[in-house]
Amino acid sequence: MKAARDELLKPLDDPDKEWDIIIVGGGATGLGTALDAASRGYQALLLEQVDFAKGTSSRSTKLVHGGVRYLAQGNIRLVREAMRERGLLMKNAPHLVRNLPFIIPIYSWFDSLLYSVGLRMYDLLSGKLSFGKTRRISKKEILNRLPGIQPKGLRGGIVYHDGQFDDARLAVNLAQTCLEQGATVLNYFRVTGLIKKGNKMSGVKATDVETGKKYQLKARVVVNATGVFVDDLLQMDEPGKKPTVRPSQGVHVVLDRSFMPSDVALMIPKTDDGRVLFAVPWHDKLVIGTTDTPLDEYSLEPVALYSEVNFILNTAAEYLVKAPKRKDVLSVFAGLRPLAAPTDESSSTKEISRSHKIIVSASGLVTITGGKWTTYRKMSEDVVEKAIEAGSLKPALCKTEELPIHGSAQPIDQHDHLYVYGSDREQVLALAKENKEWADKLHHRYDYLIAEVIWAVRHEMARNVEDVLARRLRLLFLDARAAIAAAPLTAKLIATELGKDDQWQNEQVASFAALADNYLLQP
Repeated sequence: MKAARDELLKPLDDPDKEWDIIIVGGGATGLGTALDAASRGYQALLLEQVDFAKGTSSRSTKLVHGGVRYLAQGNIRLVREAMRERGLLMKNAPHLVRNLPFIIPIYSWFDSLLYSVGLRMYDLLSGKLSFGKTRRISKKEILNRLPGIQPKGLRGGIVYHDGQFDDARLAVNLAQTCLEQGATVLNYFRVTGLIKKGNKMSGVKATDVETGKKYQLKARVVVNATGVFVDDLLQMDEPGKKPTVRPSQGVHVVLDRSFMPSDVALMIPKTDDGRVLFAVPWHDKLVIGTTDTPLDEYSLEPVALYSEVNFILNTAAEYLVKAPKRKDVLSVFAGLRPLAAPTDESSSTKEISRSHKIIVSASGLVTITGGKWTTYRKMSEDVVEKAIEAGSLKPALCKTEELPIHGSAQPIDQHDHLYVYGSDREQVLALAKENKEWADKLHHRYDYLIAEVIWAVRHEMARNVEDVLARRLRLLFLDARAAIAAAPLTAKLIATELGKDDQWQNEQVASFAALADNYLLQP
């Protein structure tokens, strides 16, 4: 893959080259924007300071959904848009998006009426792209479909349908699709400054993090899609500008599936802080979340607060027969929502709209804030439309509604852990046959193959241990201790592929262990 990265870098060495659009940020929106632009025929360059989906875009609740909570807030437009995008995403990436039934337990008849009416509206908004009809179910059916749920006081329930996906895997596939459409996408490439001609944006200053080489890159338009970091770039453009993003932290805990051994998700419609809480089966584990904690500071590696973890565990204990304890948590991960800052002094981030907002500054810098994974495609389409205007690009129609994402394939066997590769699955298996050792497991308790590490480096732009164990394979998010145990072998395999020495391996293992420690709970 080193040769492949070198090929991607070649156009950047031409001092006269002017890109149509440079996108800063390799999360959901940045990747979506690069794909939209490239598929329209524009020369697009995406630069990500670390790895694709390193931040918010790998730390979601793993749901592709309209947003039941937003419906309760009366945001019909956002829910309708998200429901449509949910359907398009399932059509374009069927190997990663699946229909998932959700059950709301009912403990009073008033709640039954309230949620039934609301969720029927949810169904109506999905239109032809519906995932299934909402219906009431009996207590007996709930206990049958959700073994492990607390039966005391249970009167019945409501089942509705939404989508589930693997967020980081979708980001990787988007990056691959960008390349196939002619875009240049680079991870570990940090933008350090903006270039202006007069007072108009004309490019960026950037550094290849791996080599330290510096570049000055010209562009007709620059897009700021850096999530919670958008204000950093806006400050480069207009020093002293008022912040546009209000970060909010969401935490999830991961438990063994035995706490709720089901292929159906649980939705708790009202918690002590007024949010909903989900317990979702994911990669043979149970993911429970999320919280909503306003933050004044943000980082690439947010850490779950003690109070957030306790809130999740205590709430889950009210609904599960087997109450989860801190010692049961296999992994805990925190993500930051890049919510558009409110115009008033409200401190309640759960009331801040998840609608996206596009800002075009006086210099022509296009900035996208807010939004969520489900609507990434529509957000990207809107960004490119603004970029065409800001950069005086020749208009071209959006093509992403009908564009399959790399790996798109049906049918998929969800019980085969290689399903996430979609149409690449057979090639991953072929790689495992090239070398007898590559068919071995990376960790004895998990099905991941050594061949998957090789594949990640050769075909998915993984550059280090964290890239592989956190985002190409999801082991860090599923079982942090197992990921730490798998790190030495992973480092050795990557080093062989990339020509790295023993010192690099040792540094990788040590830095990954330090990072993974934040995914573990201390007793």
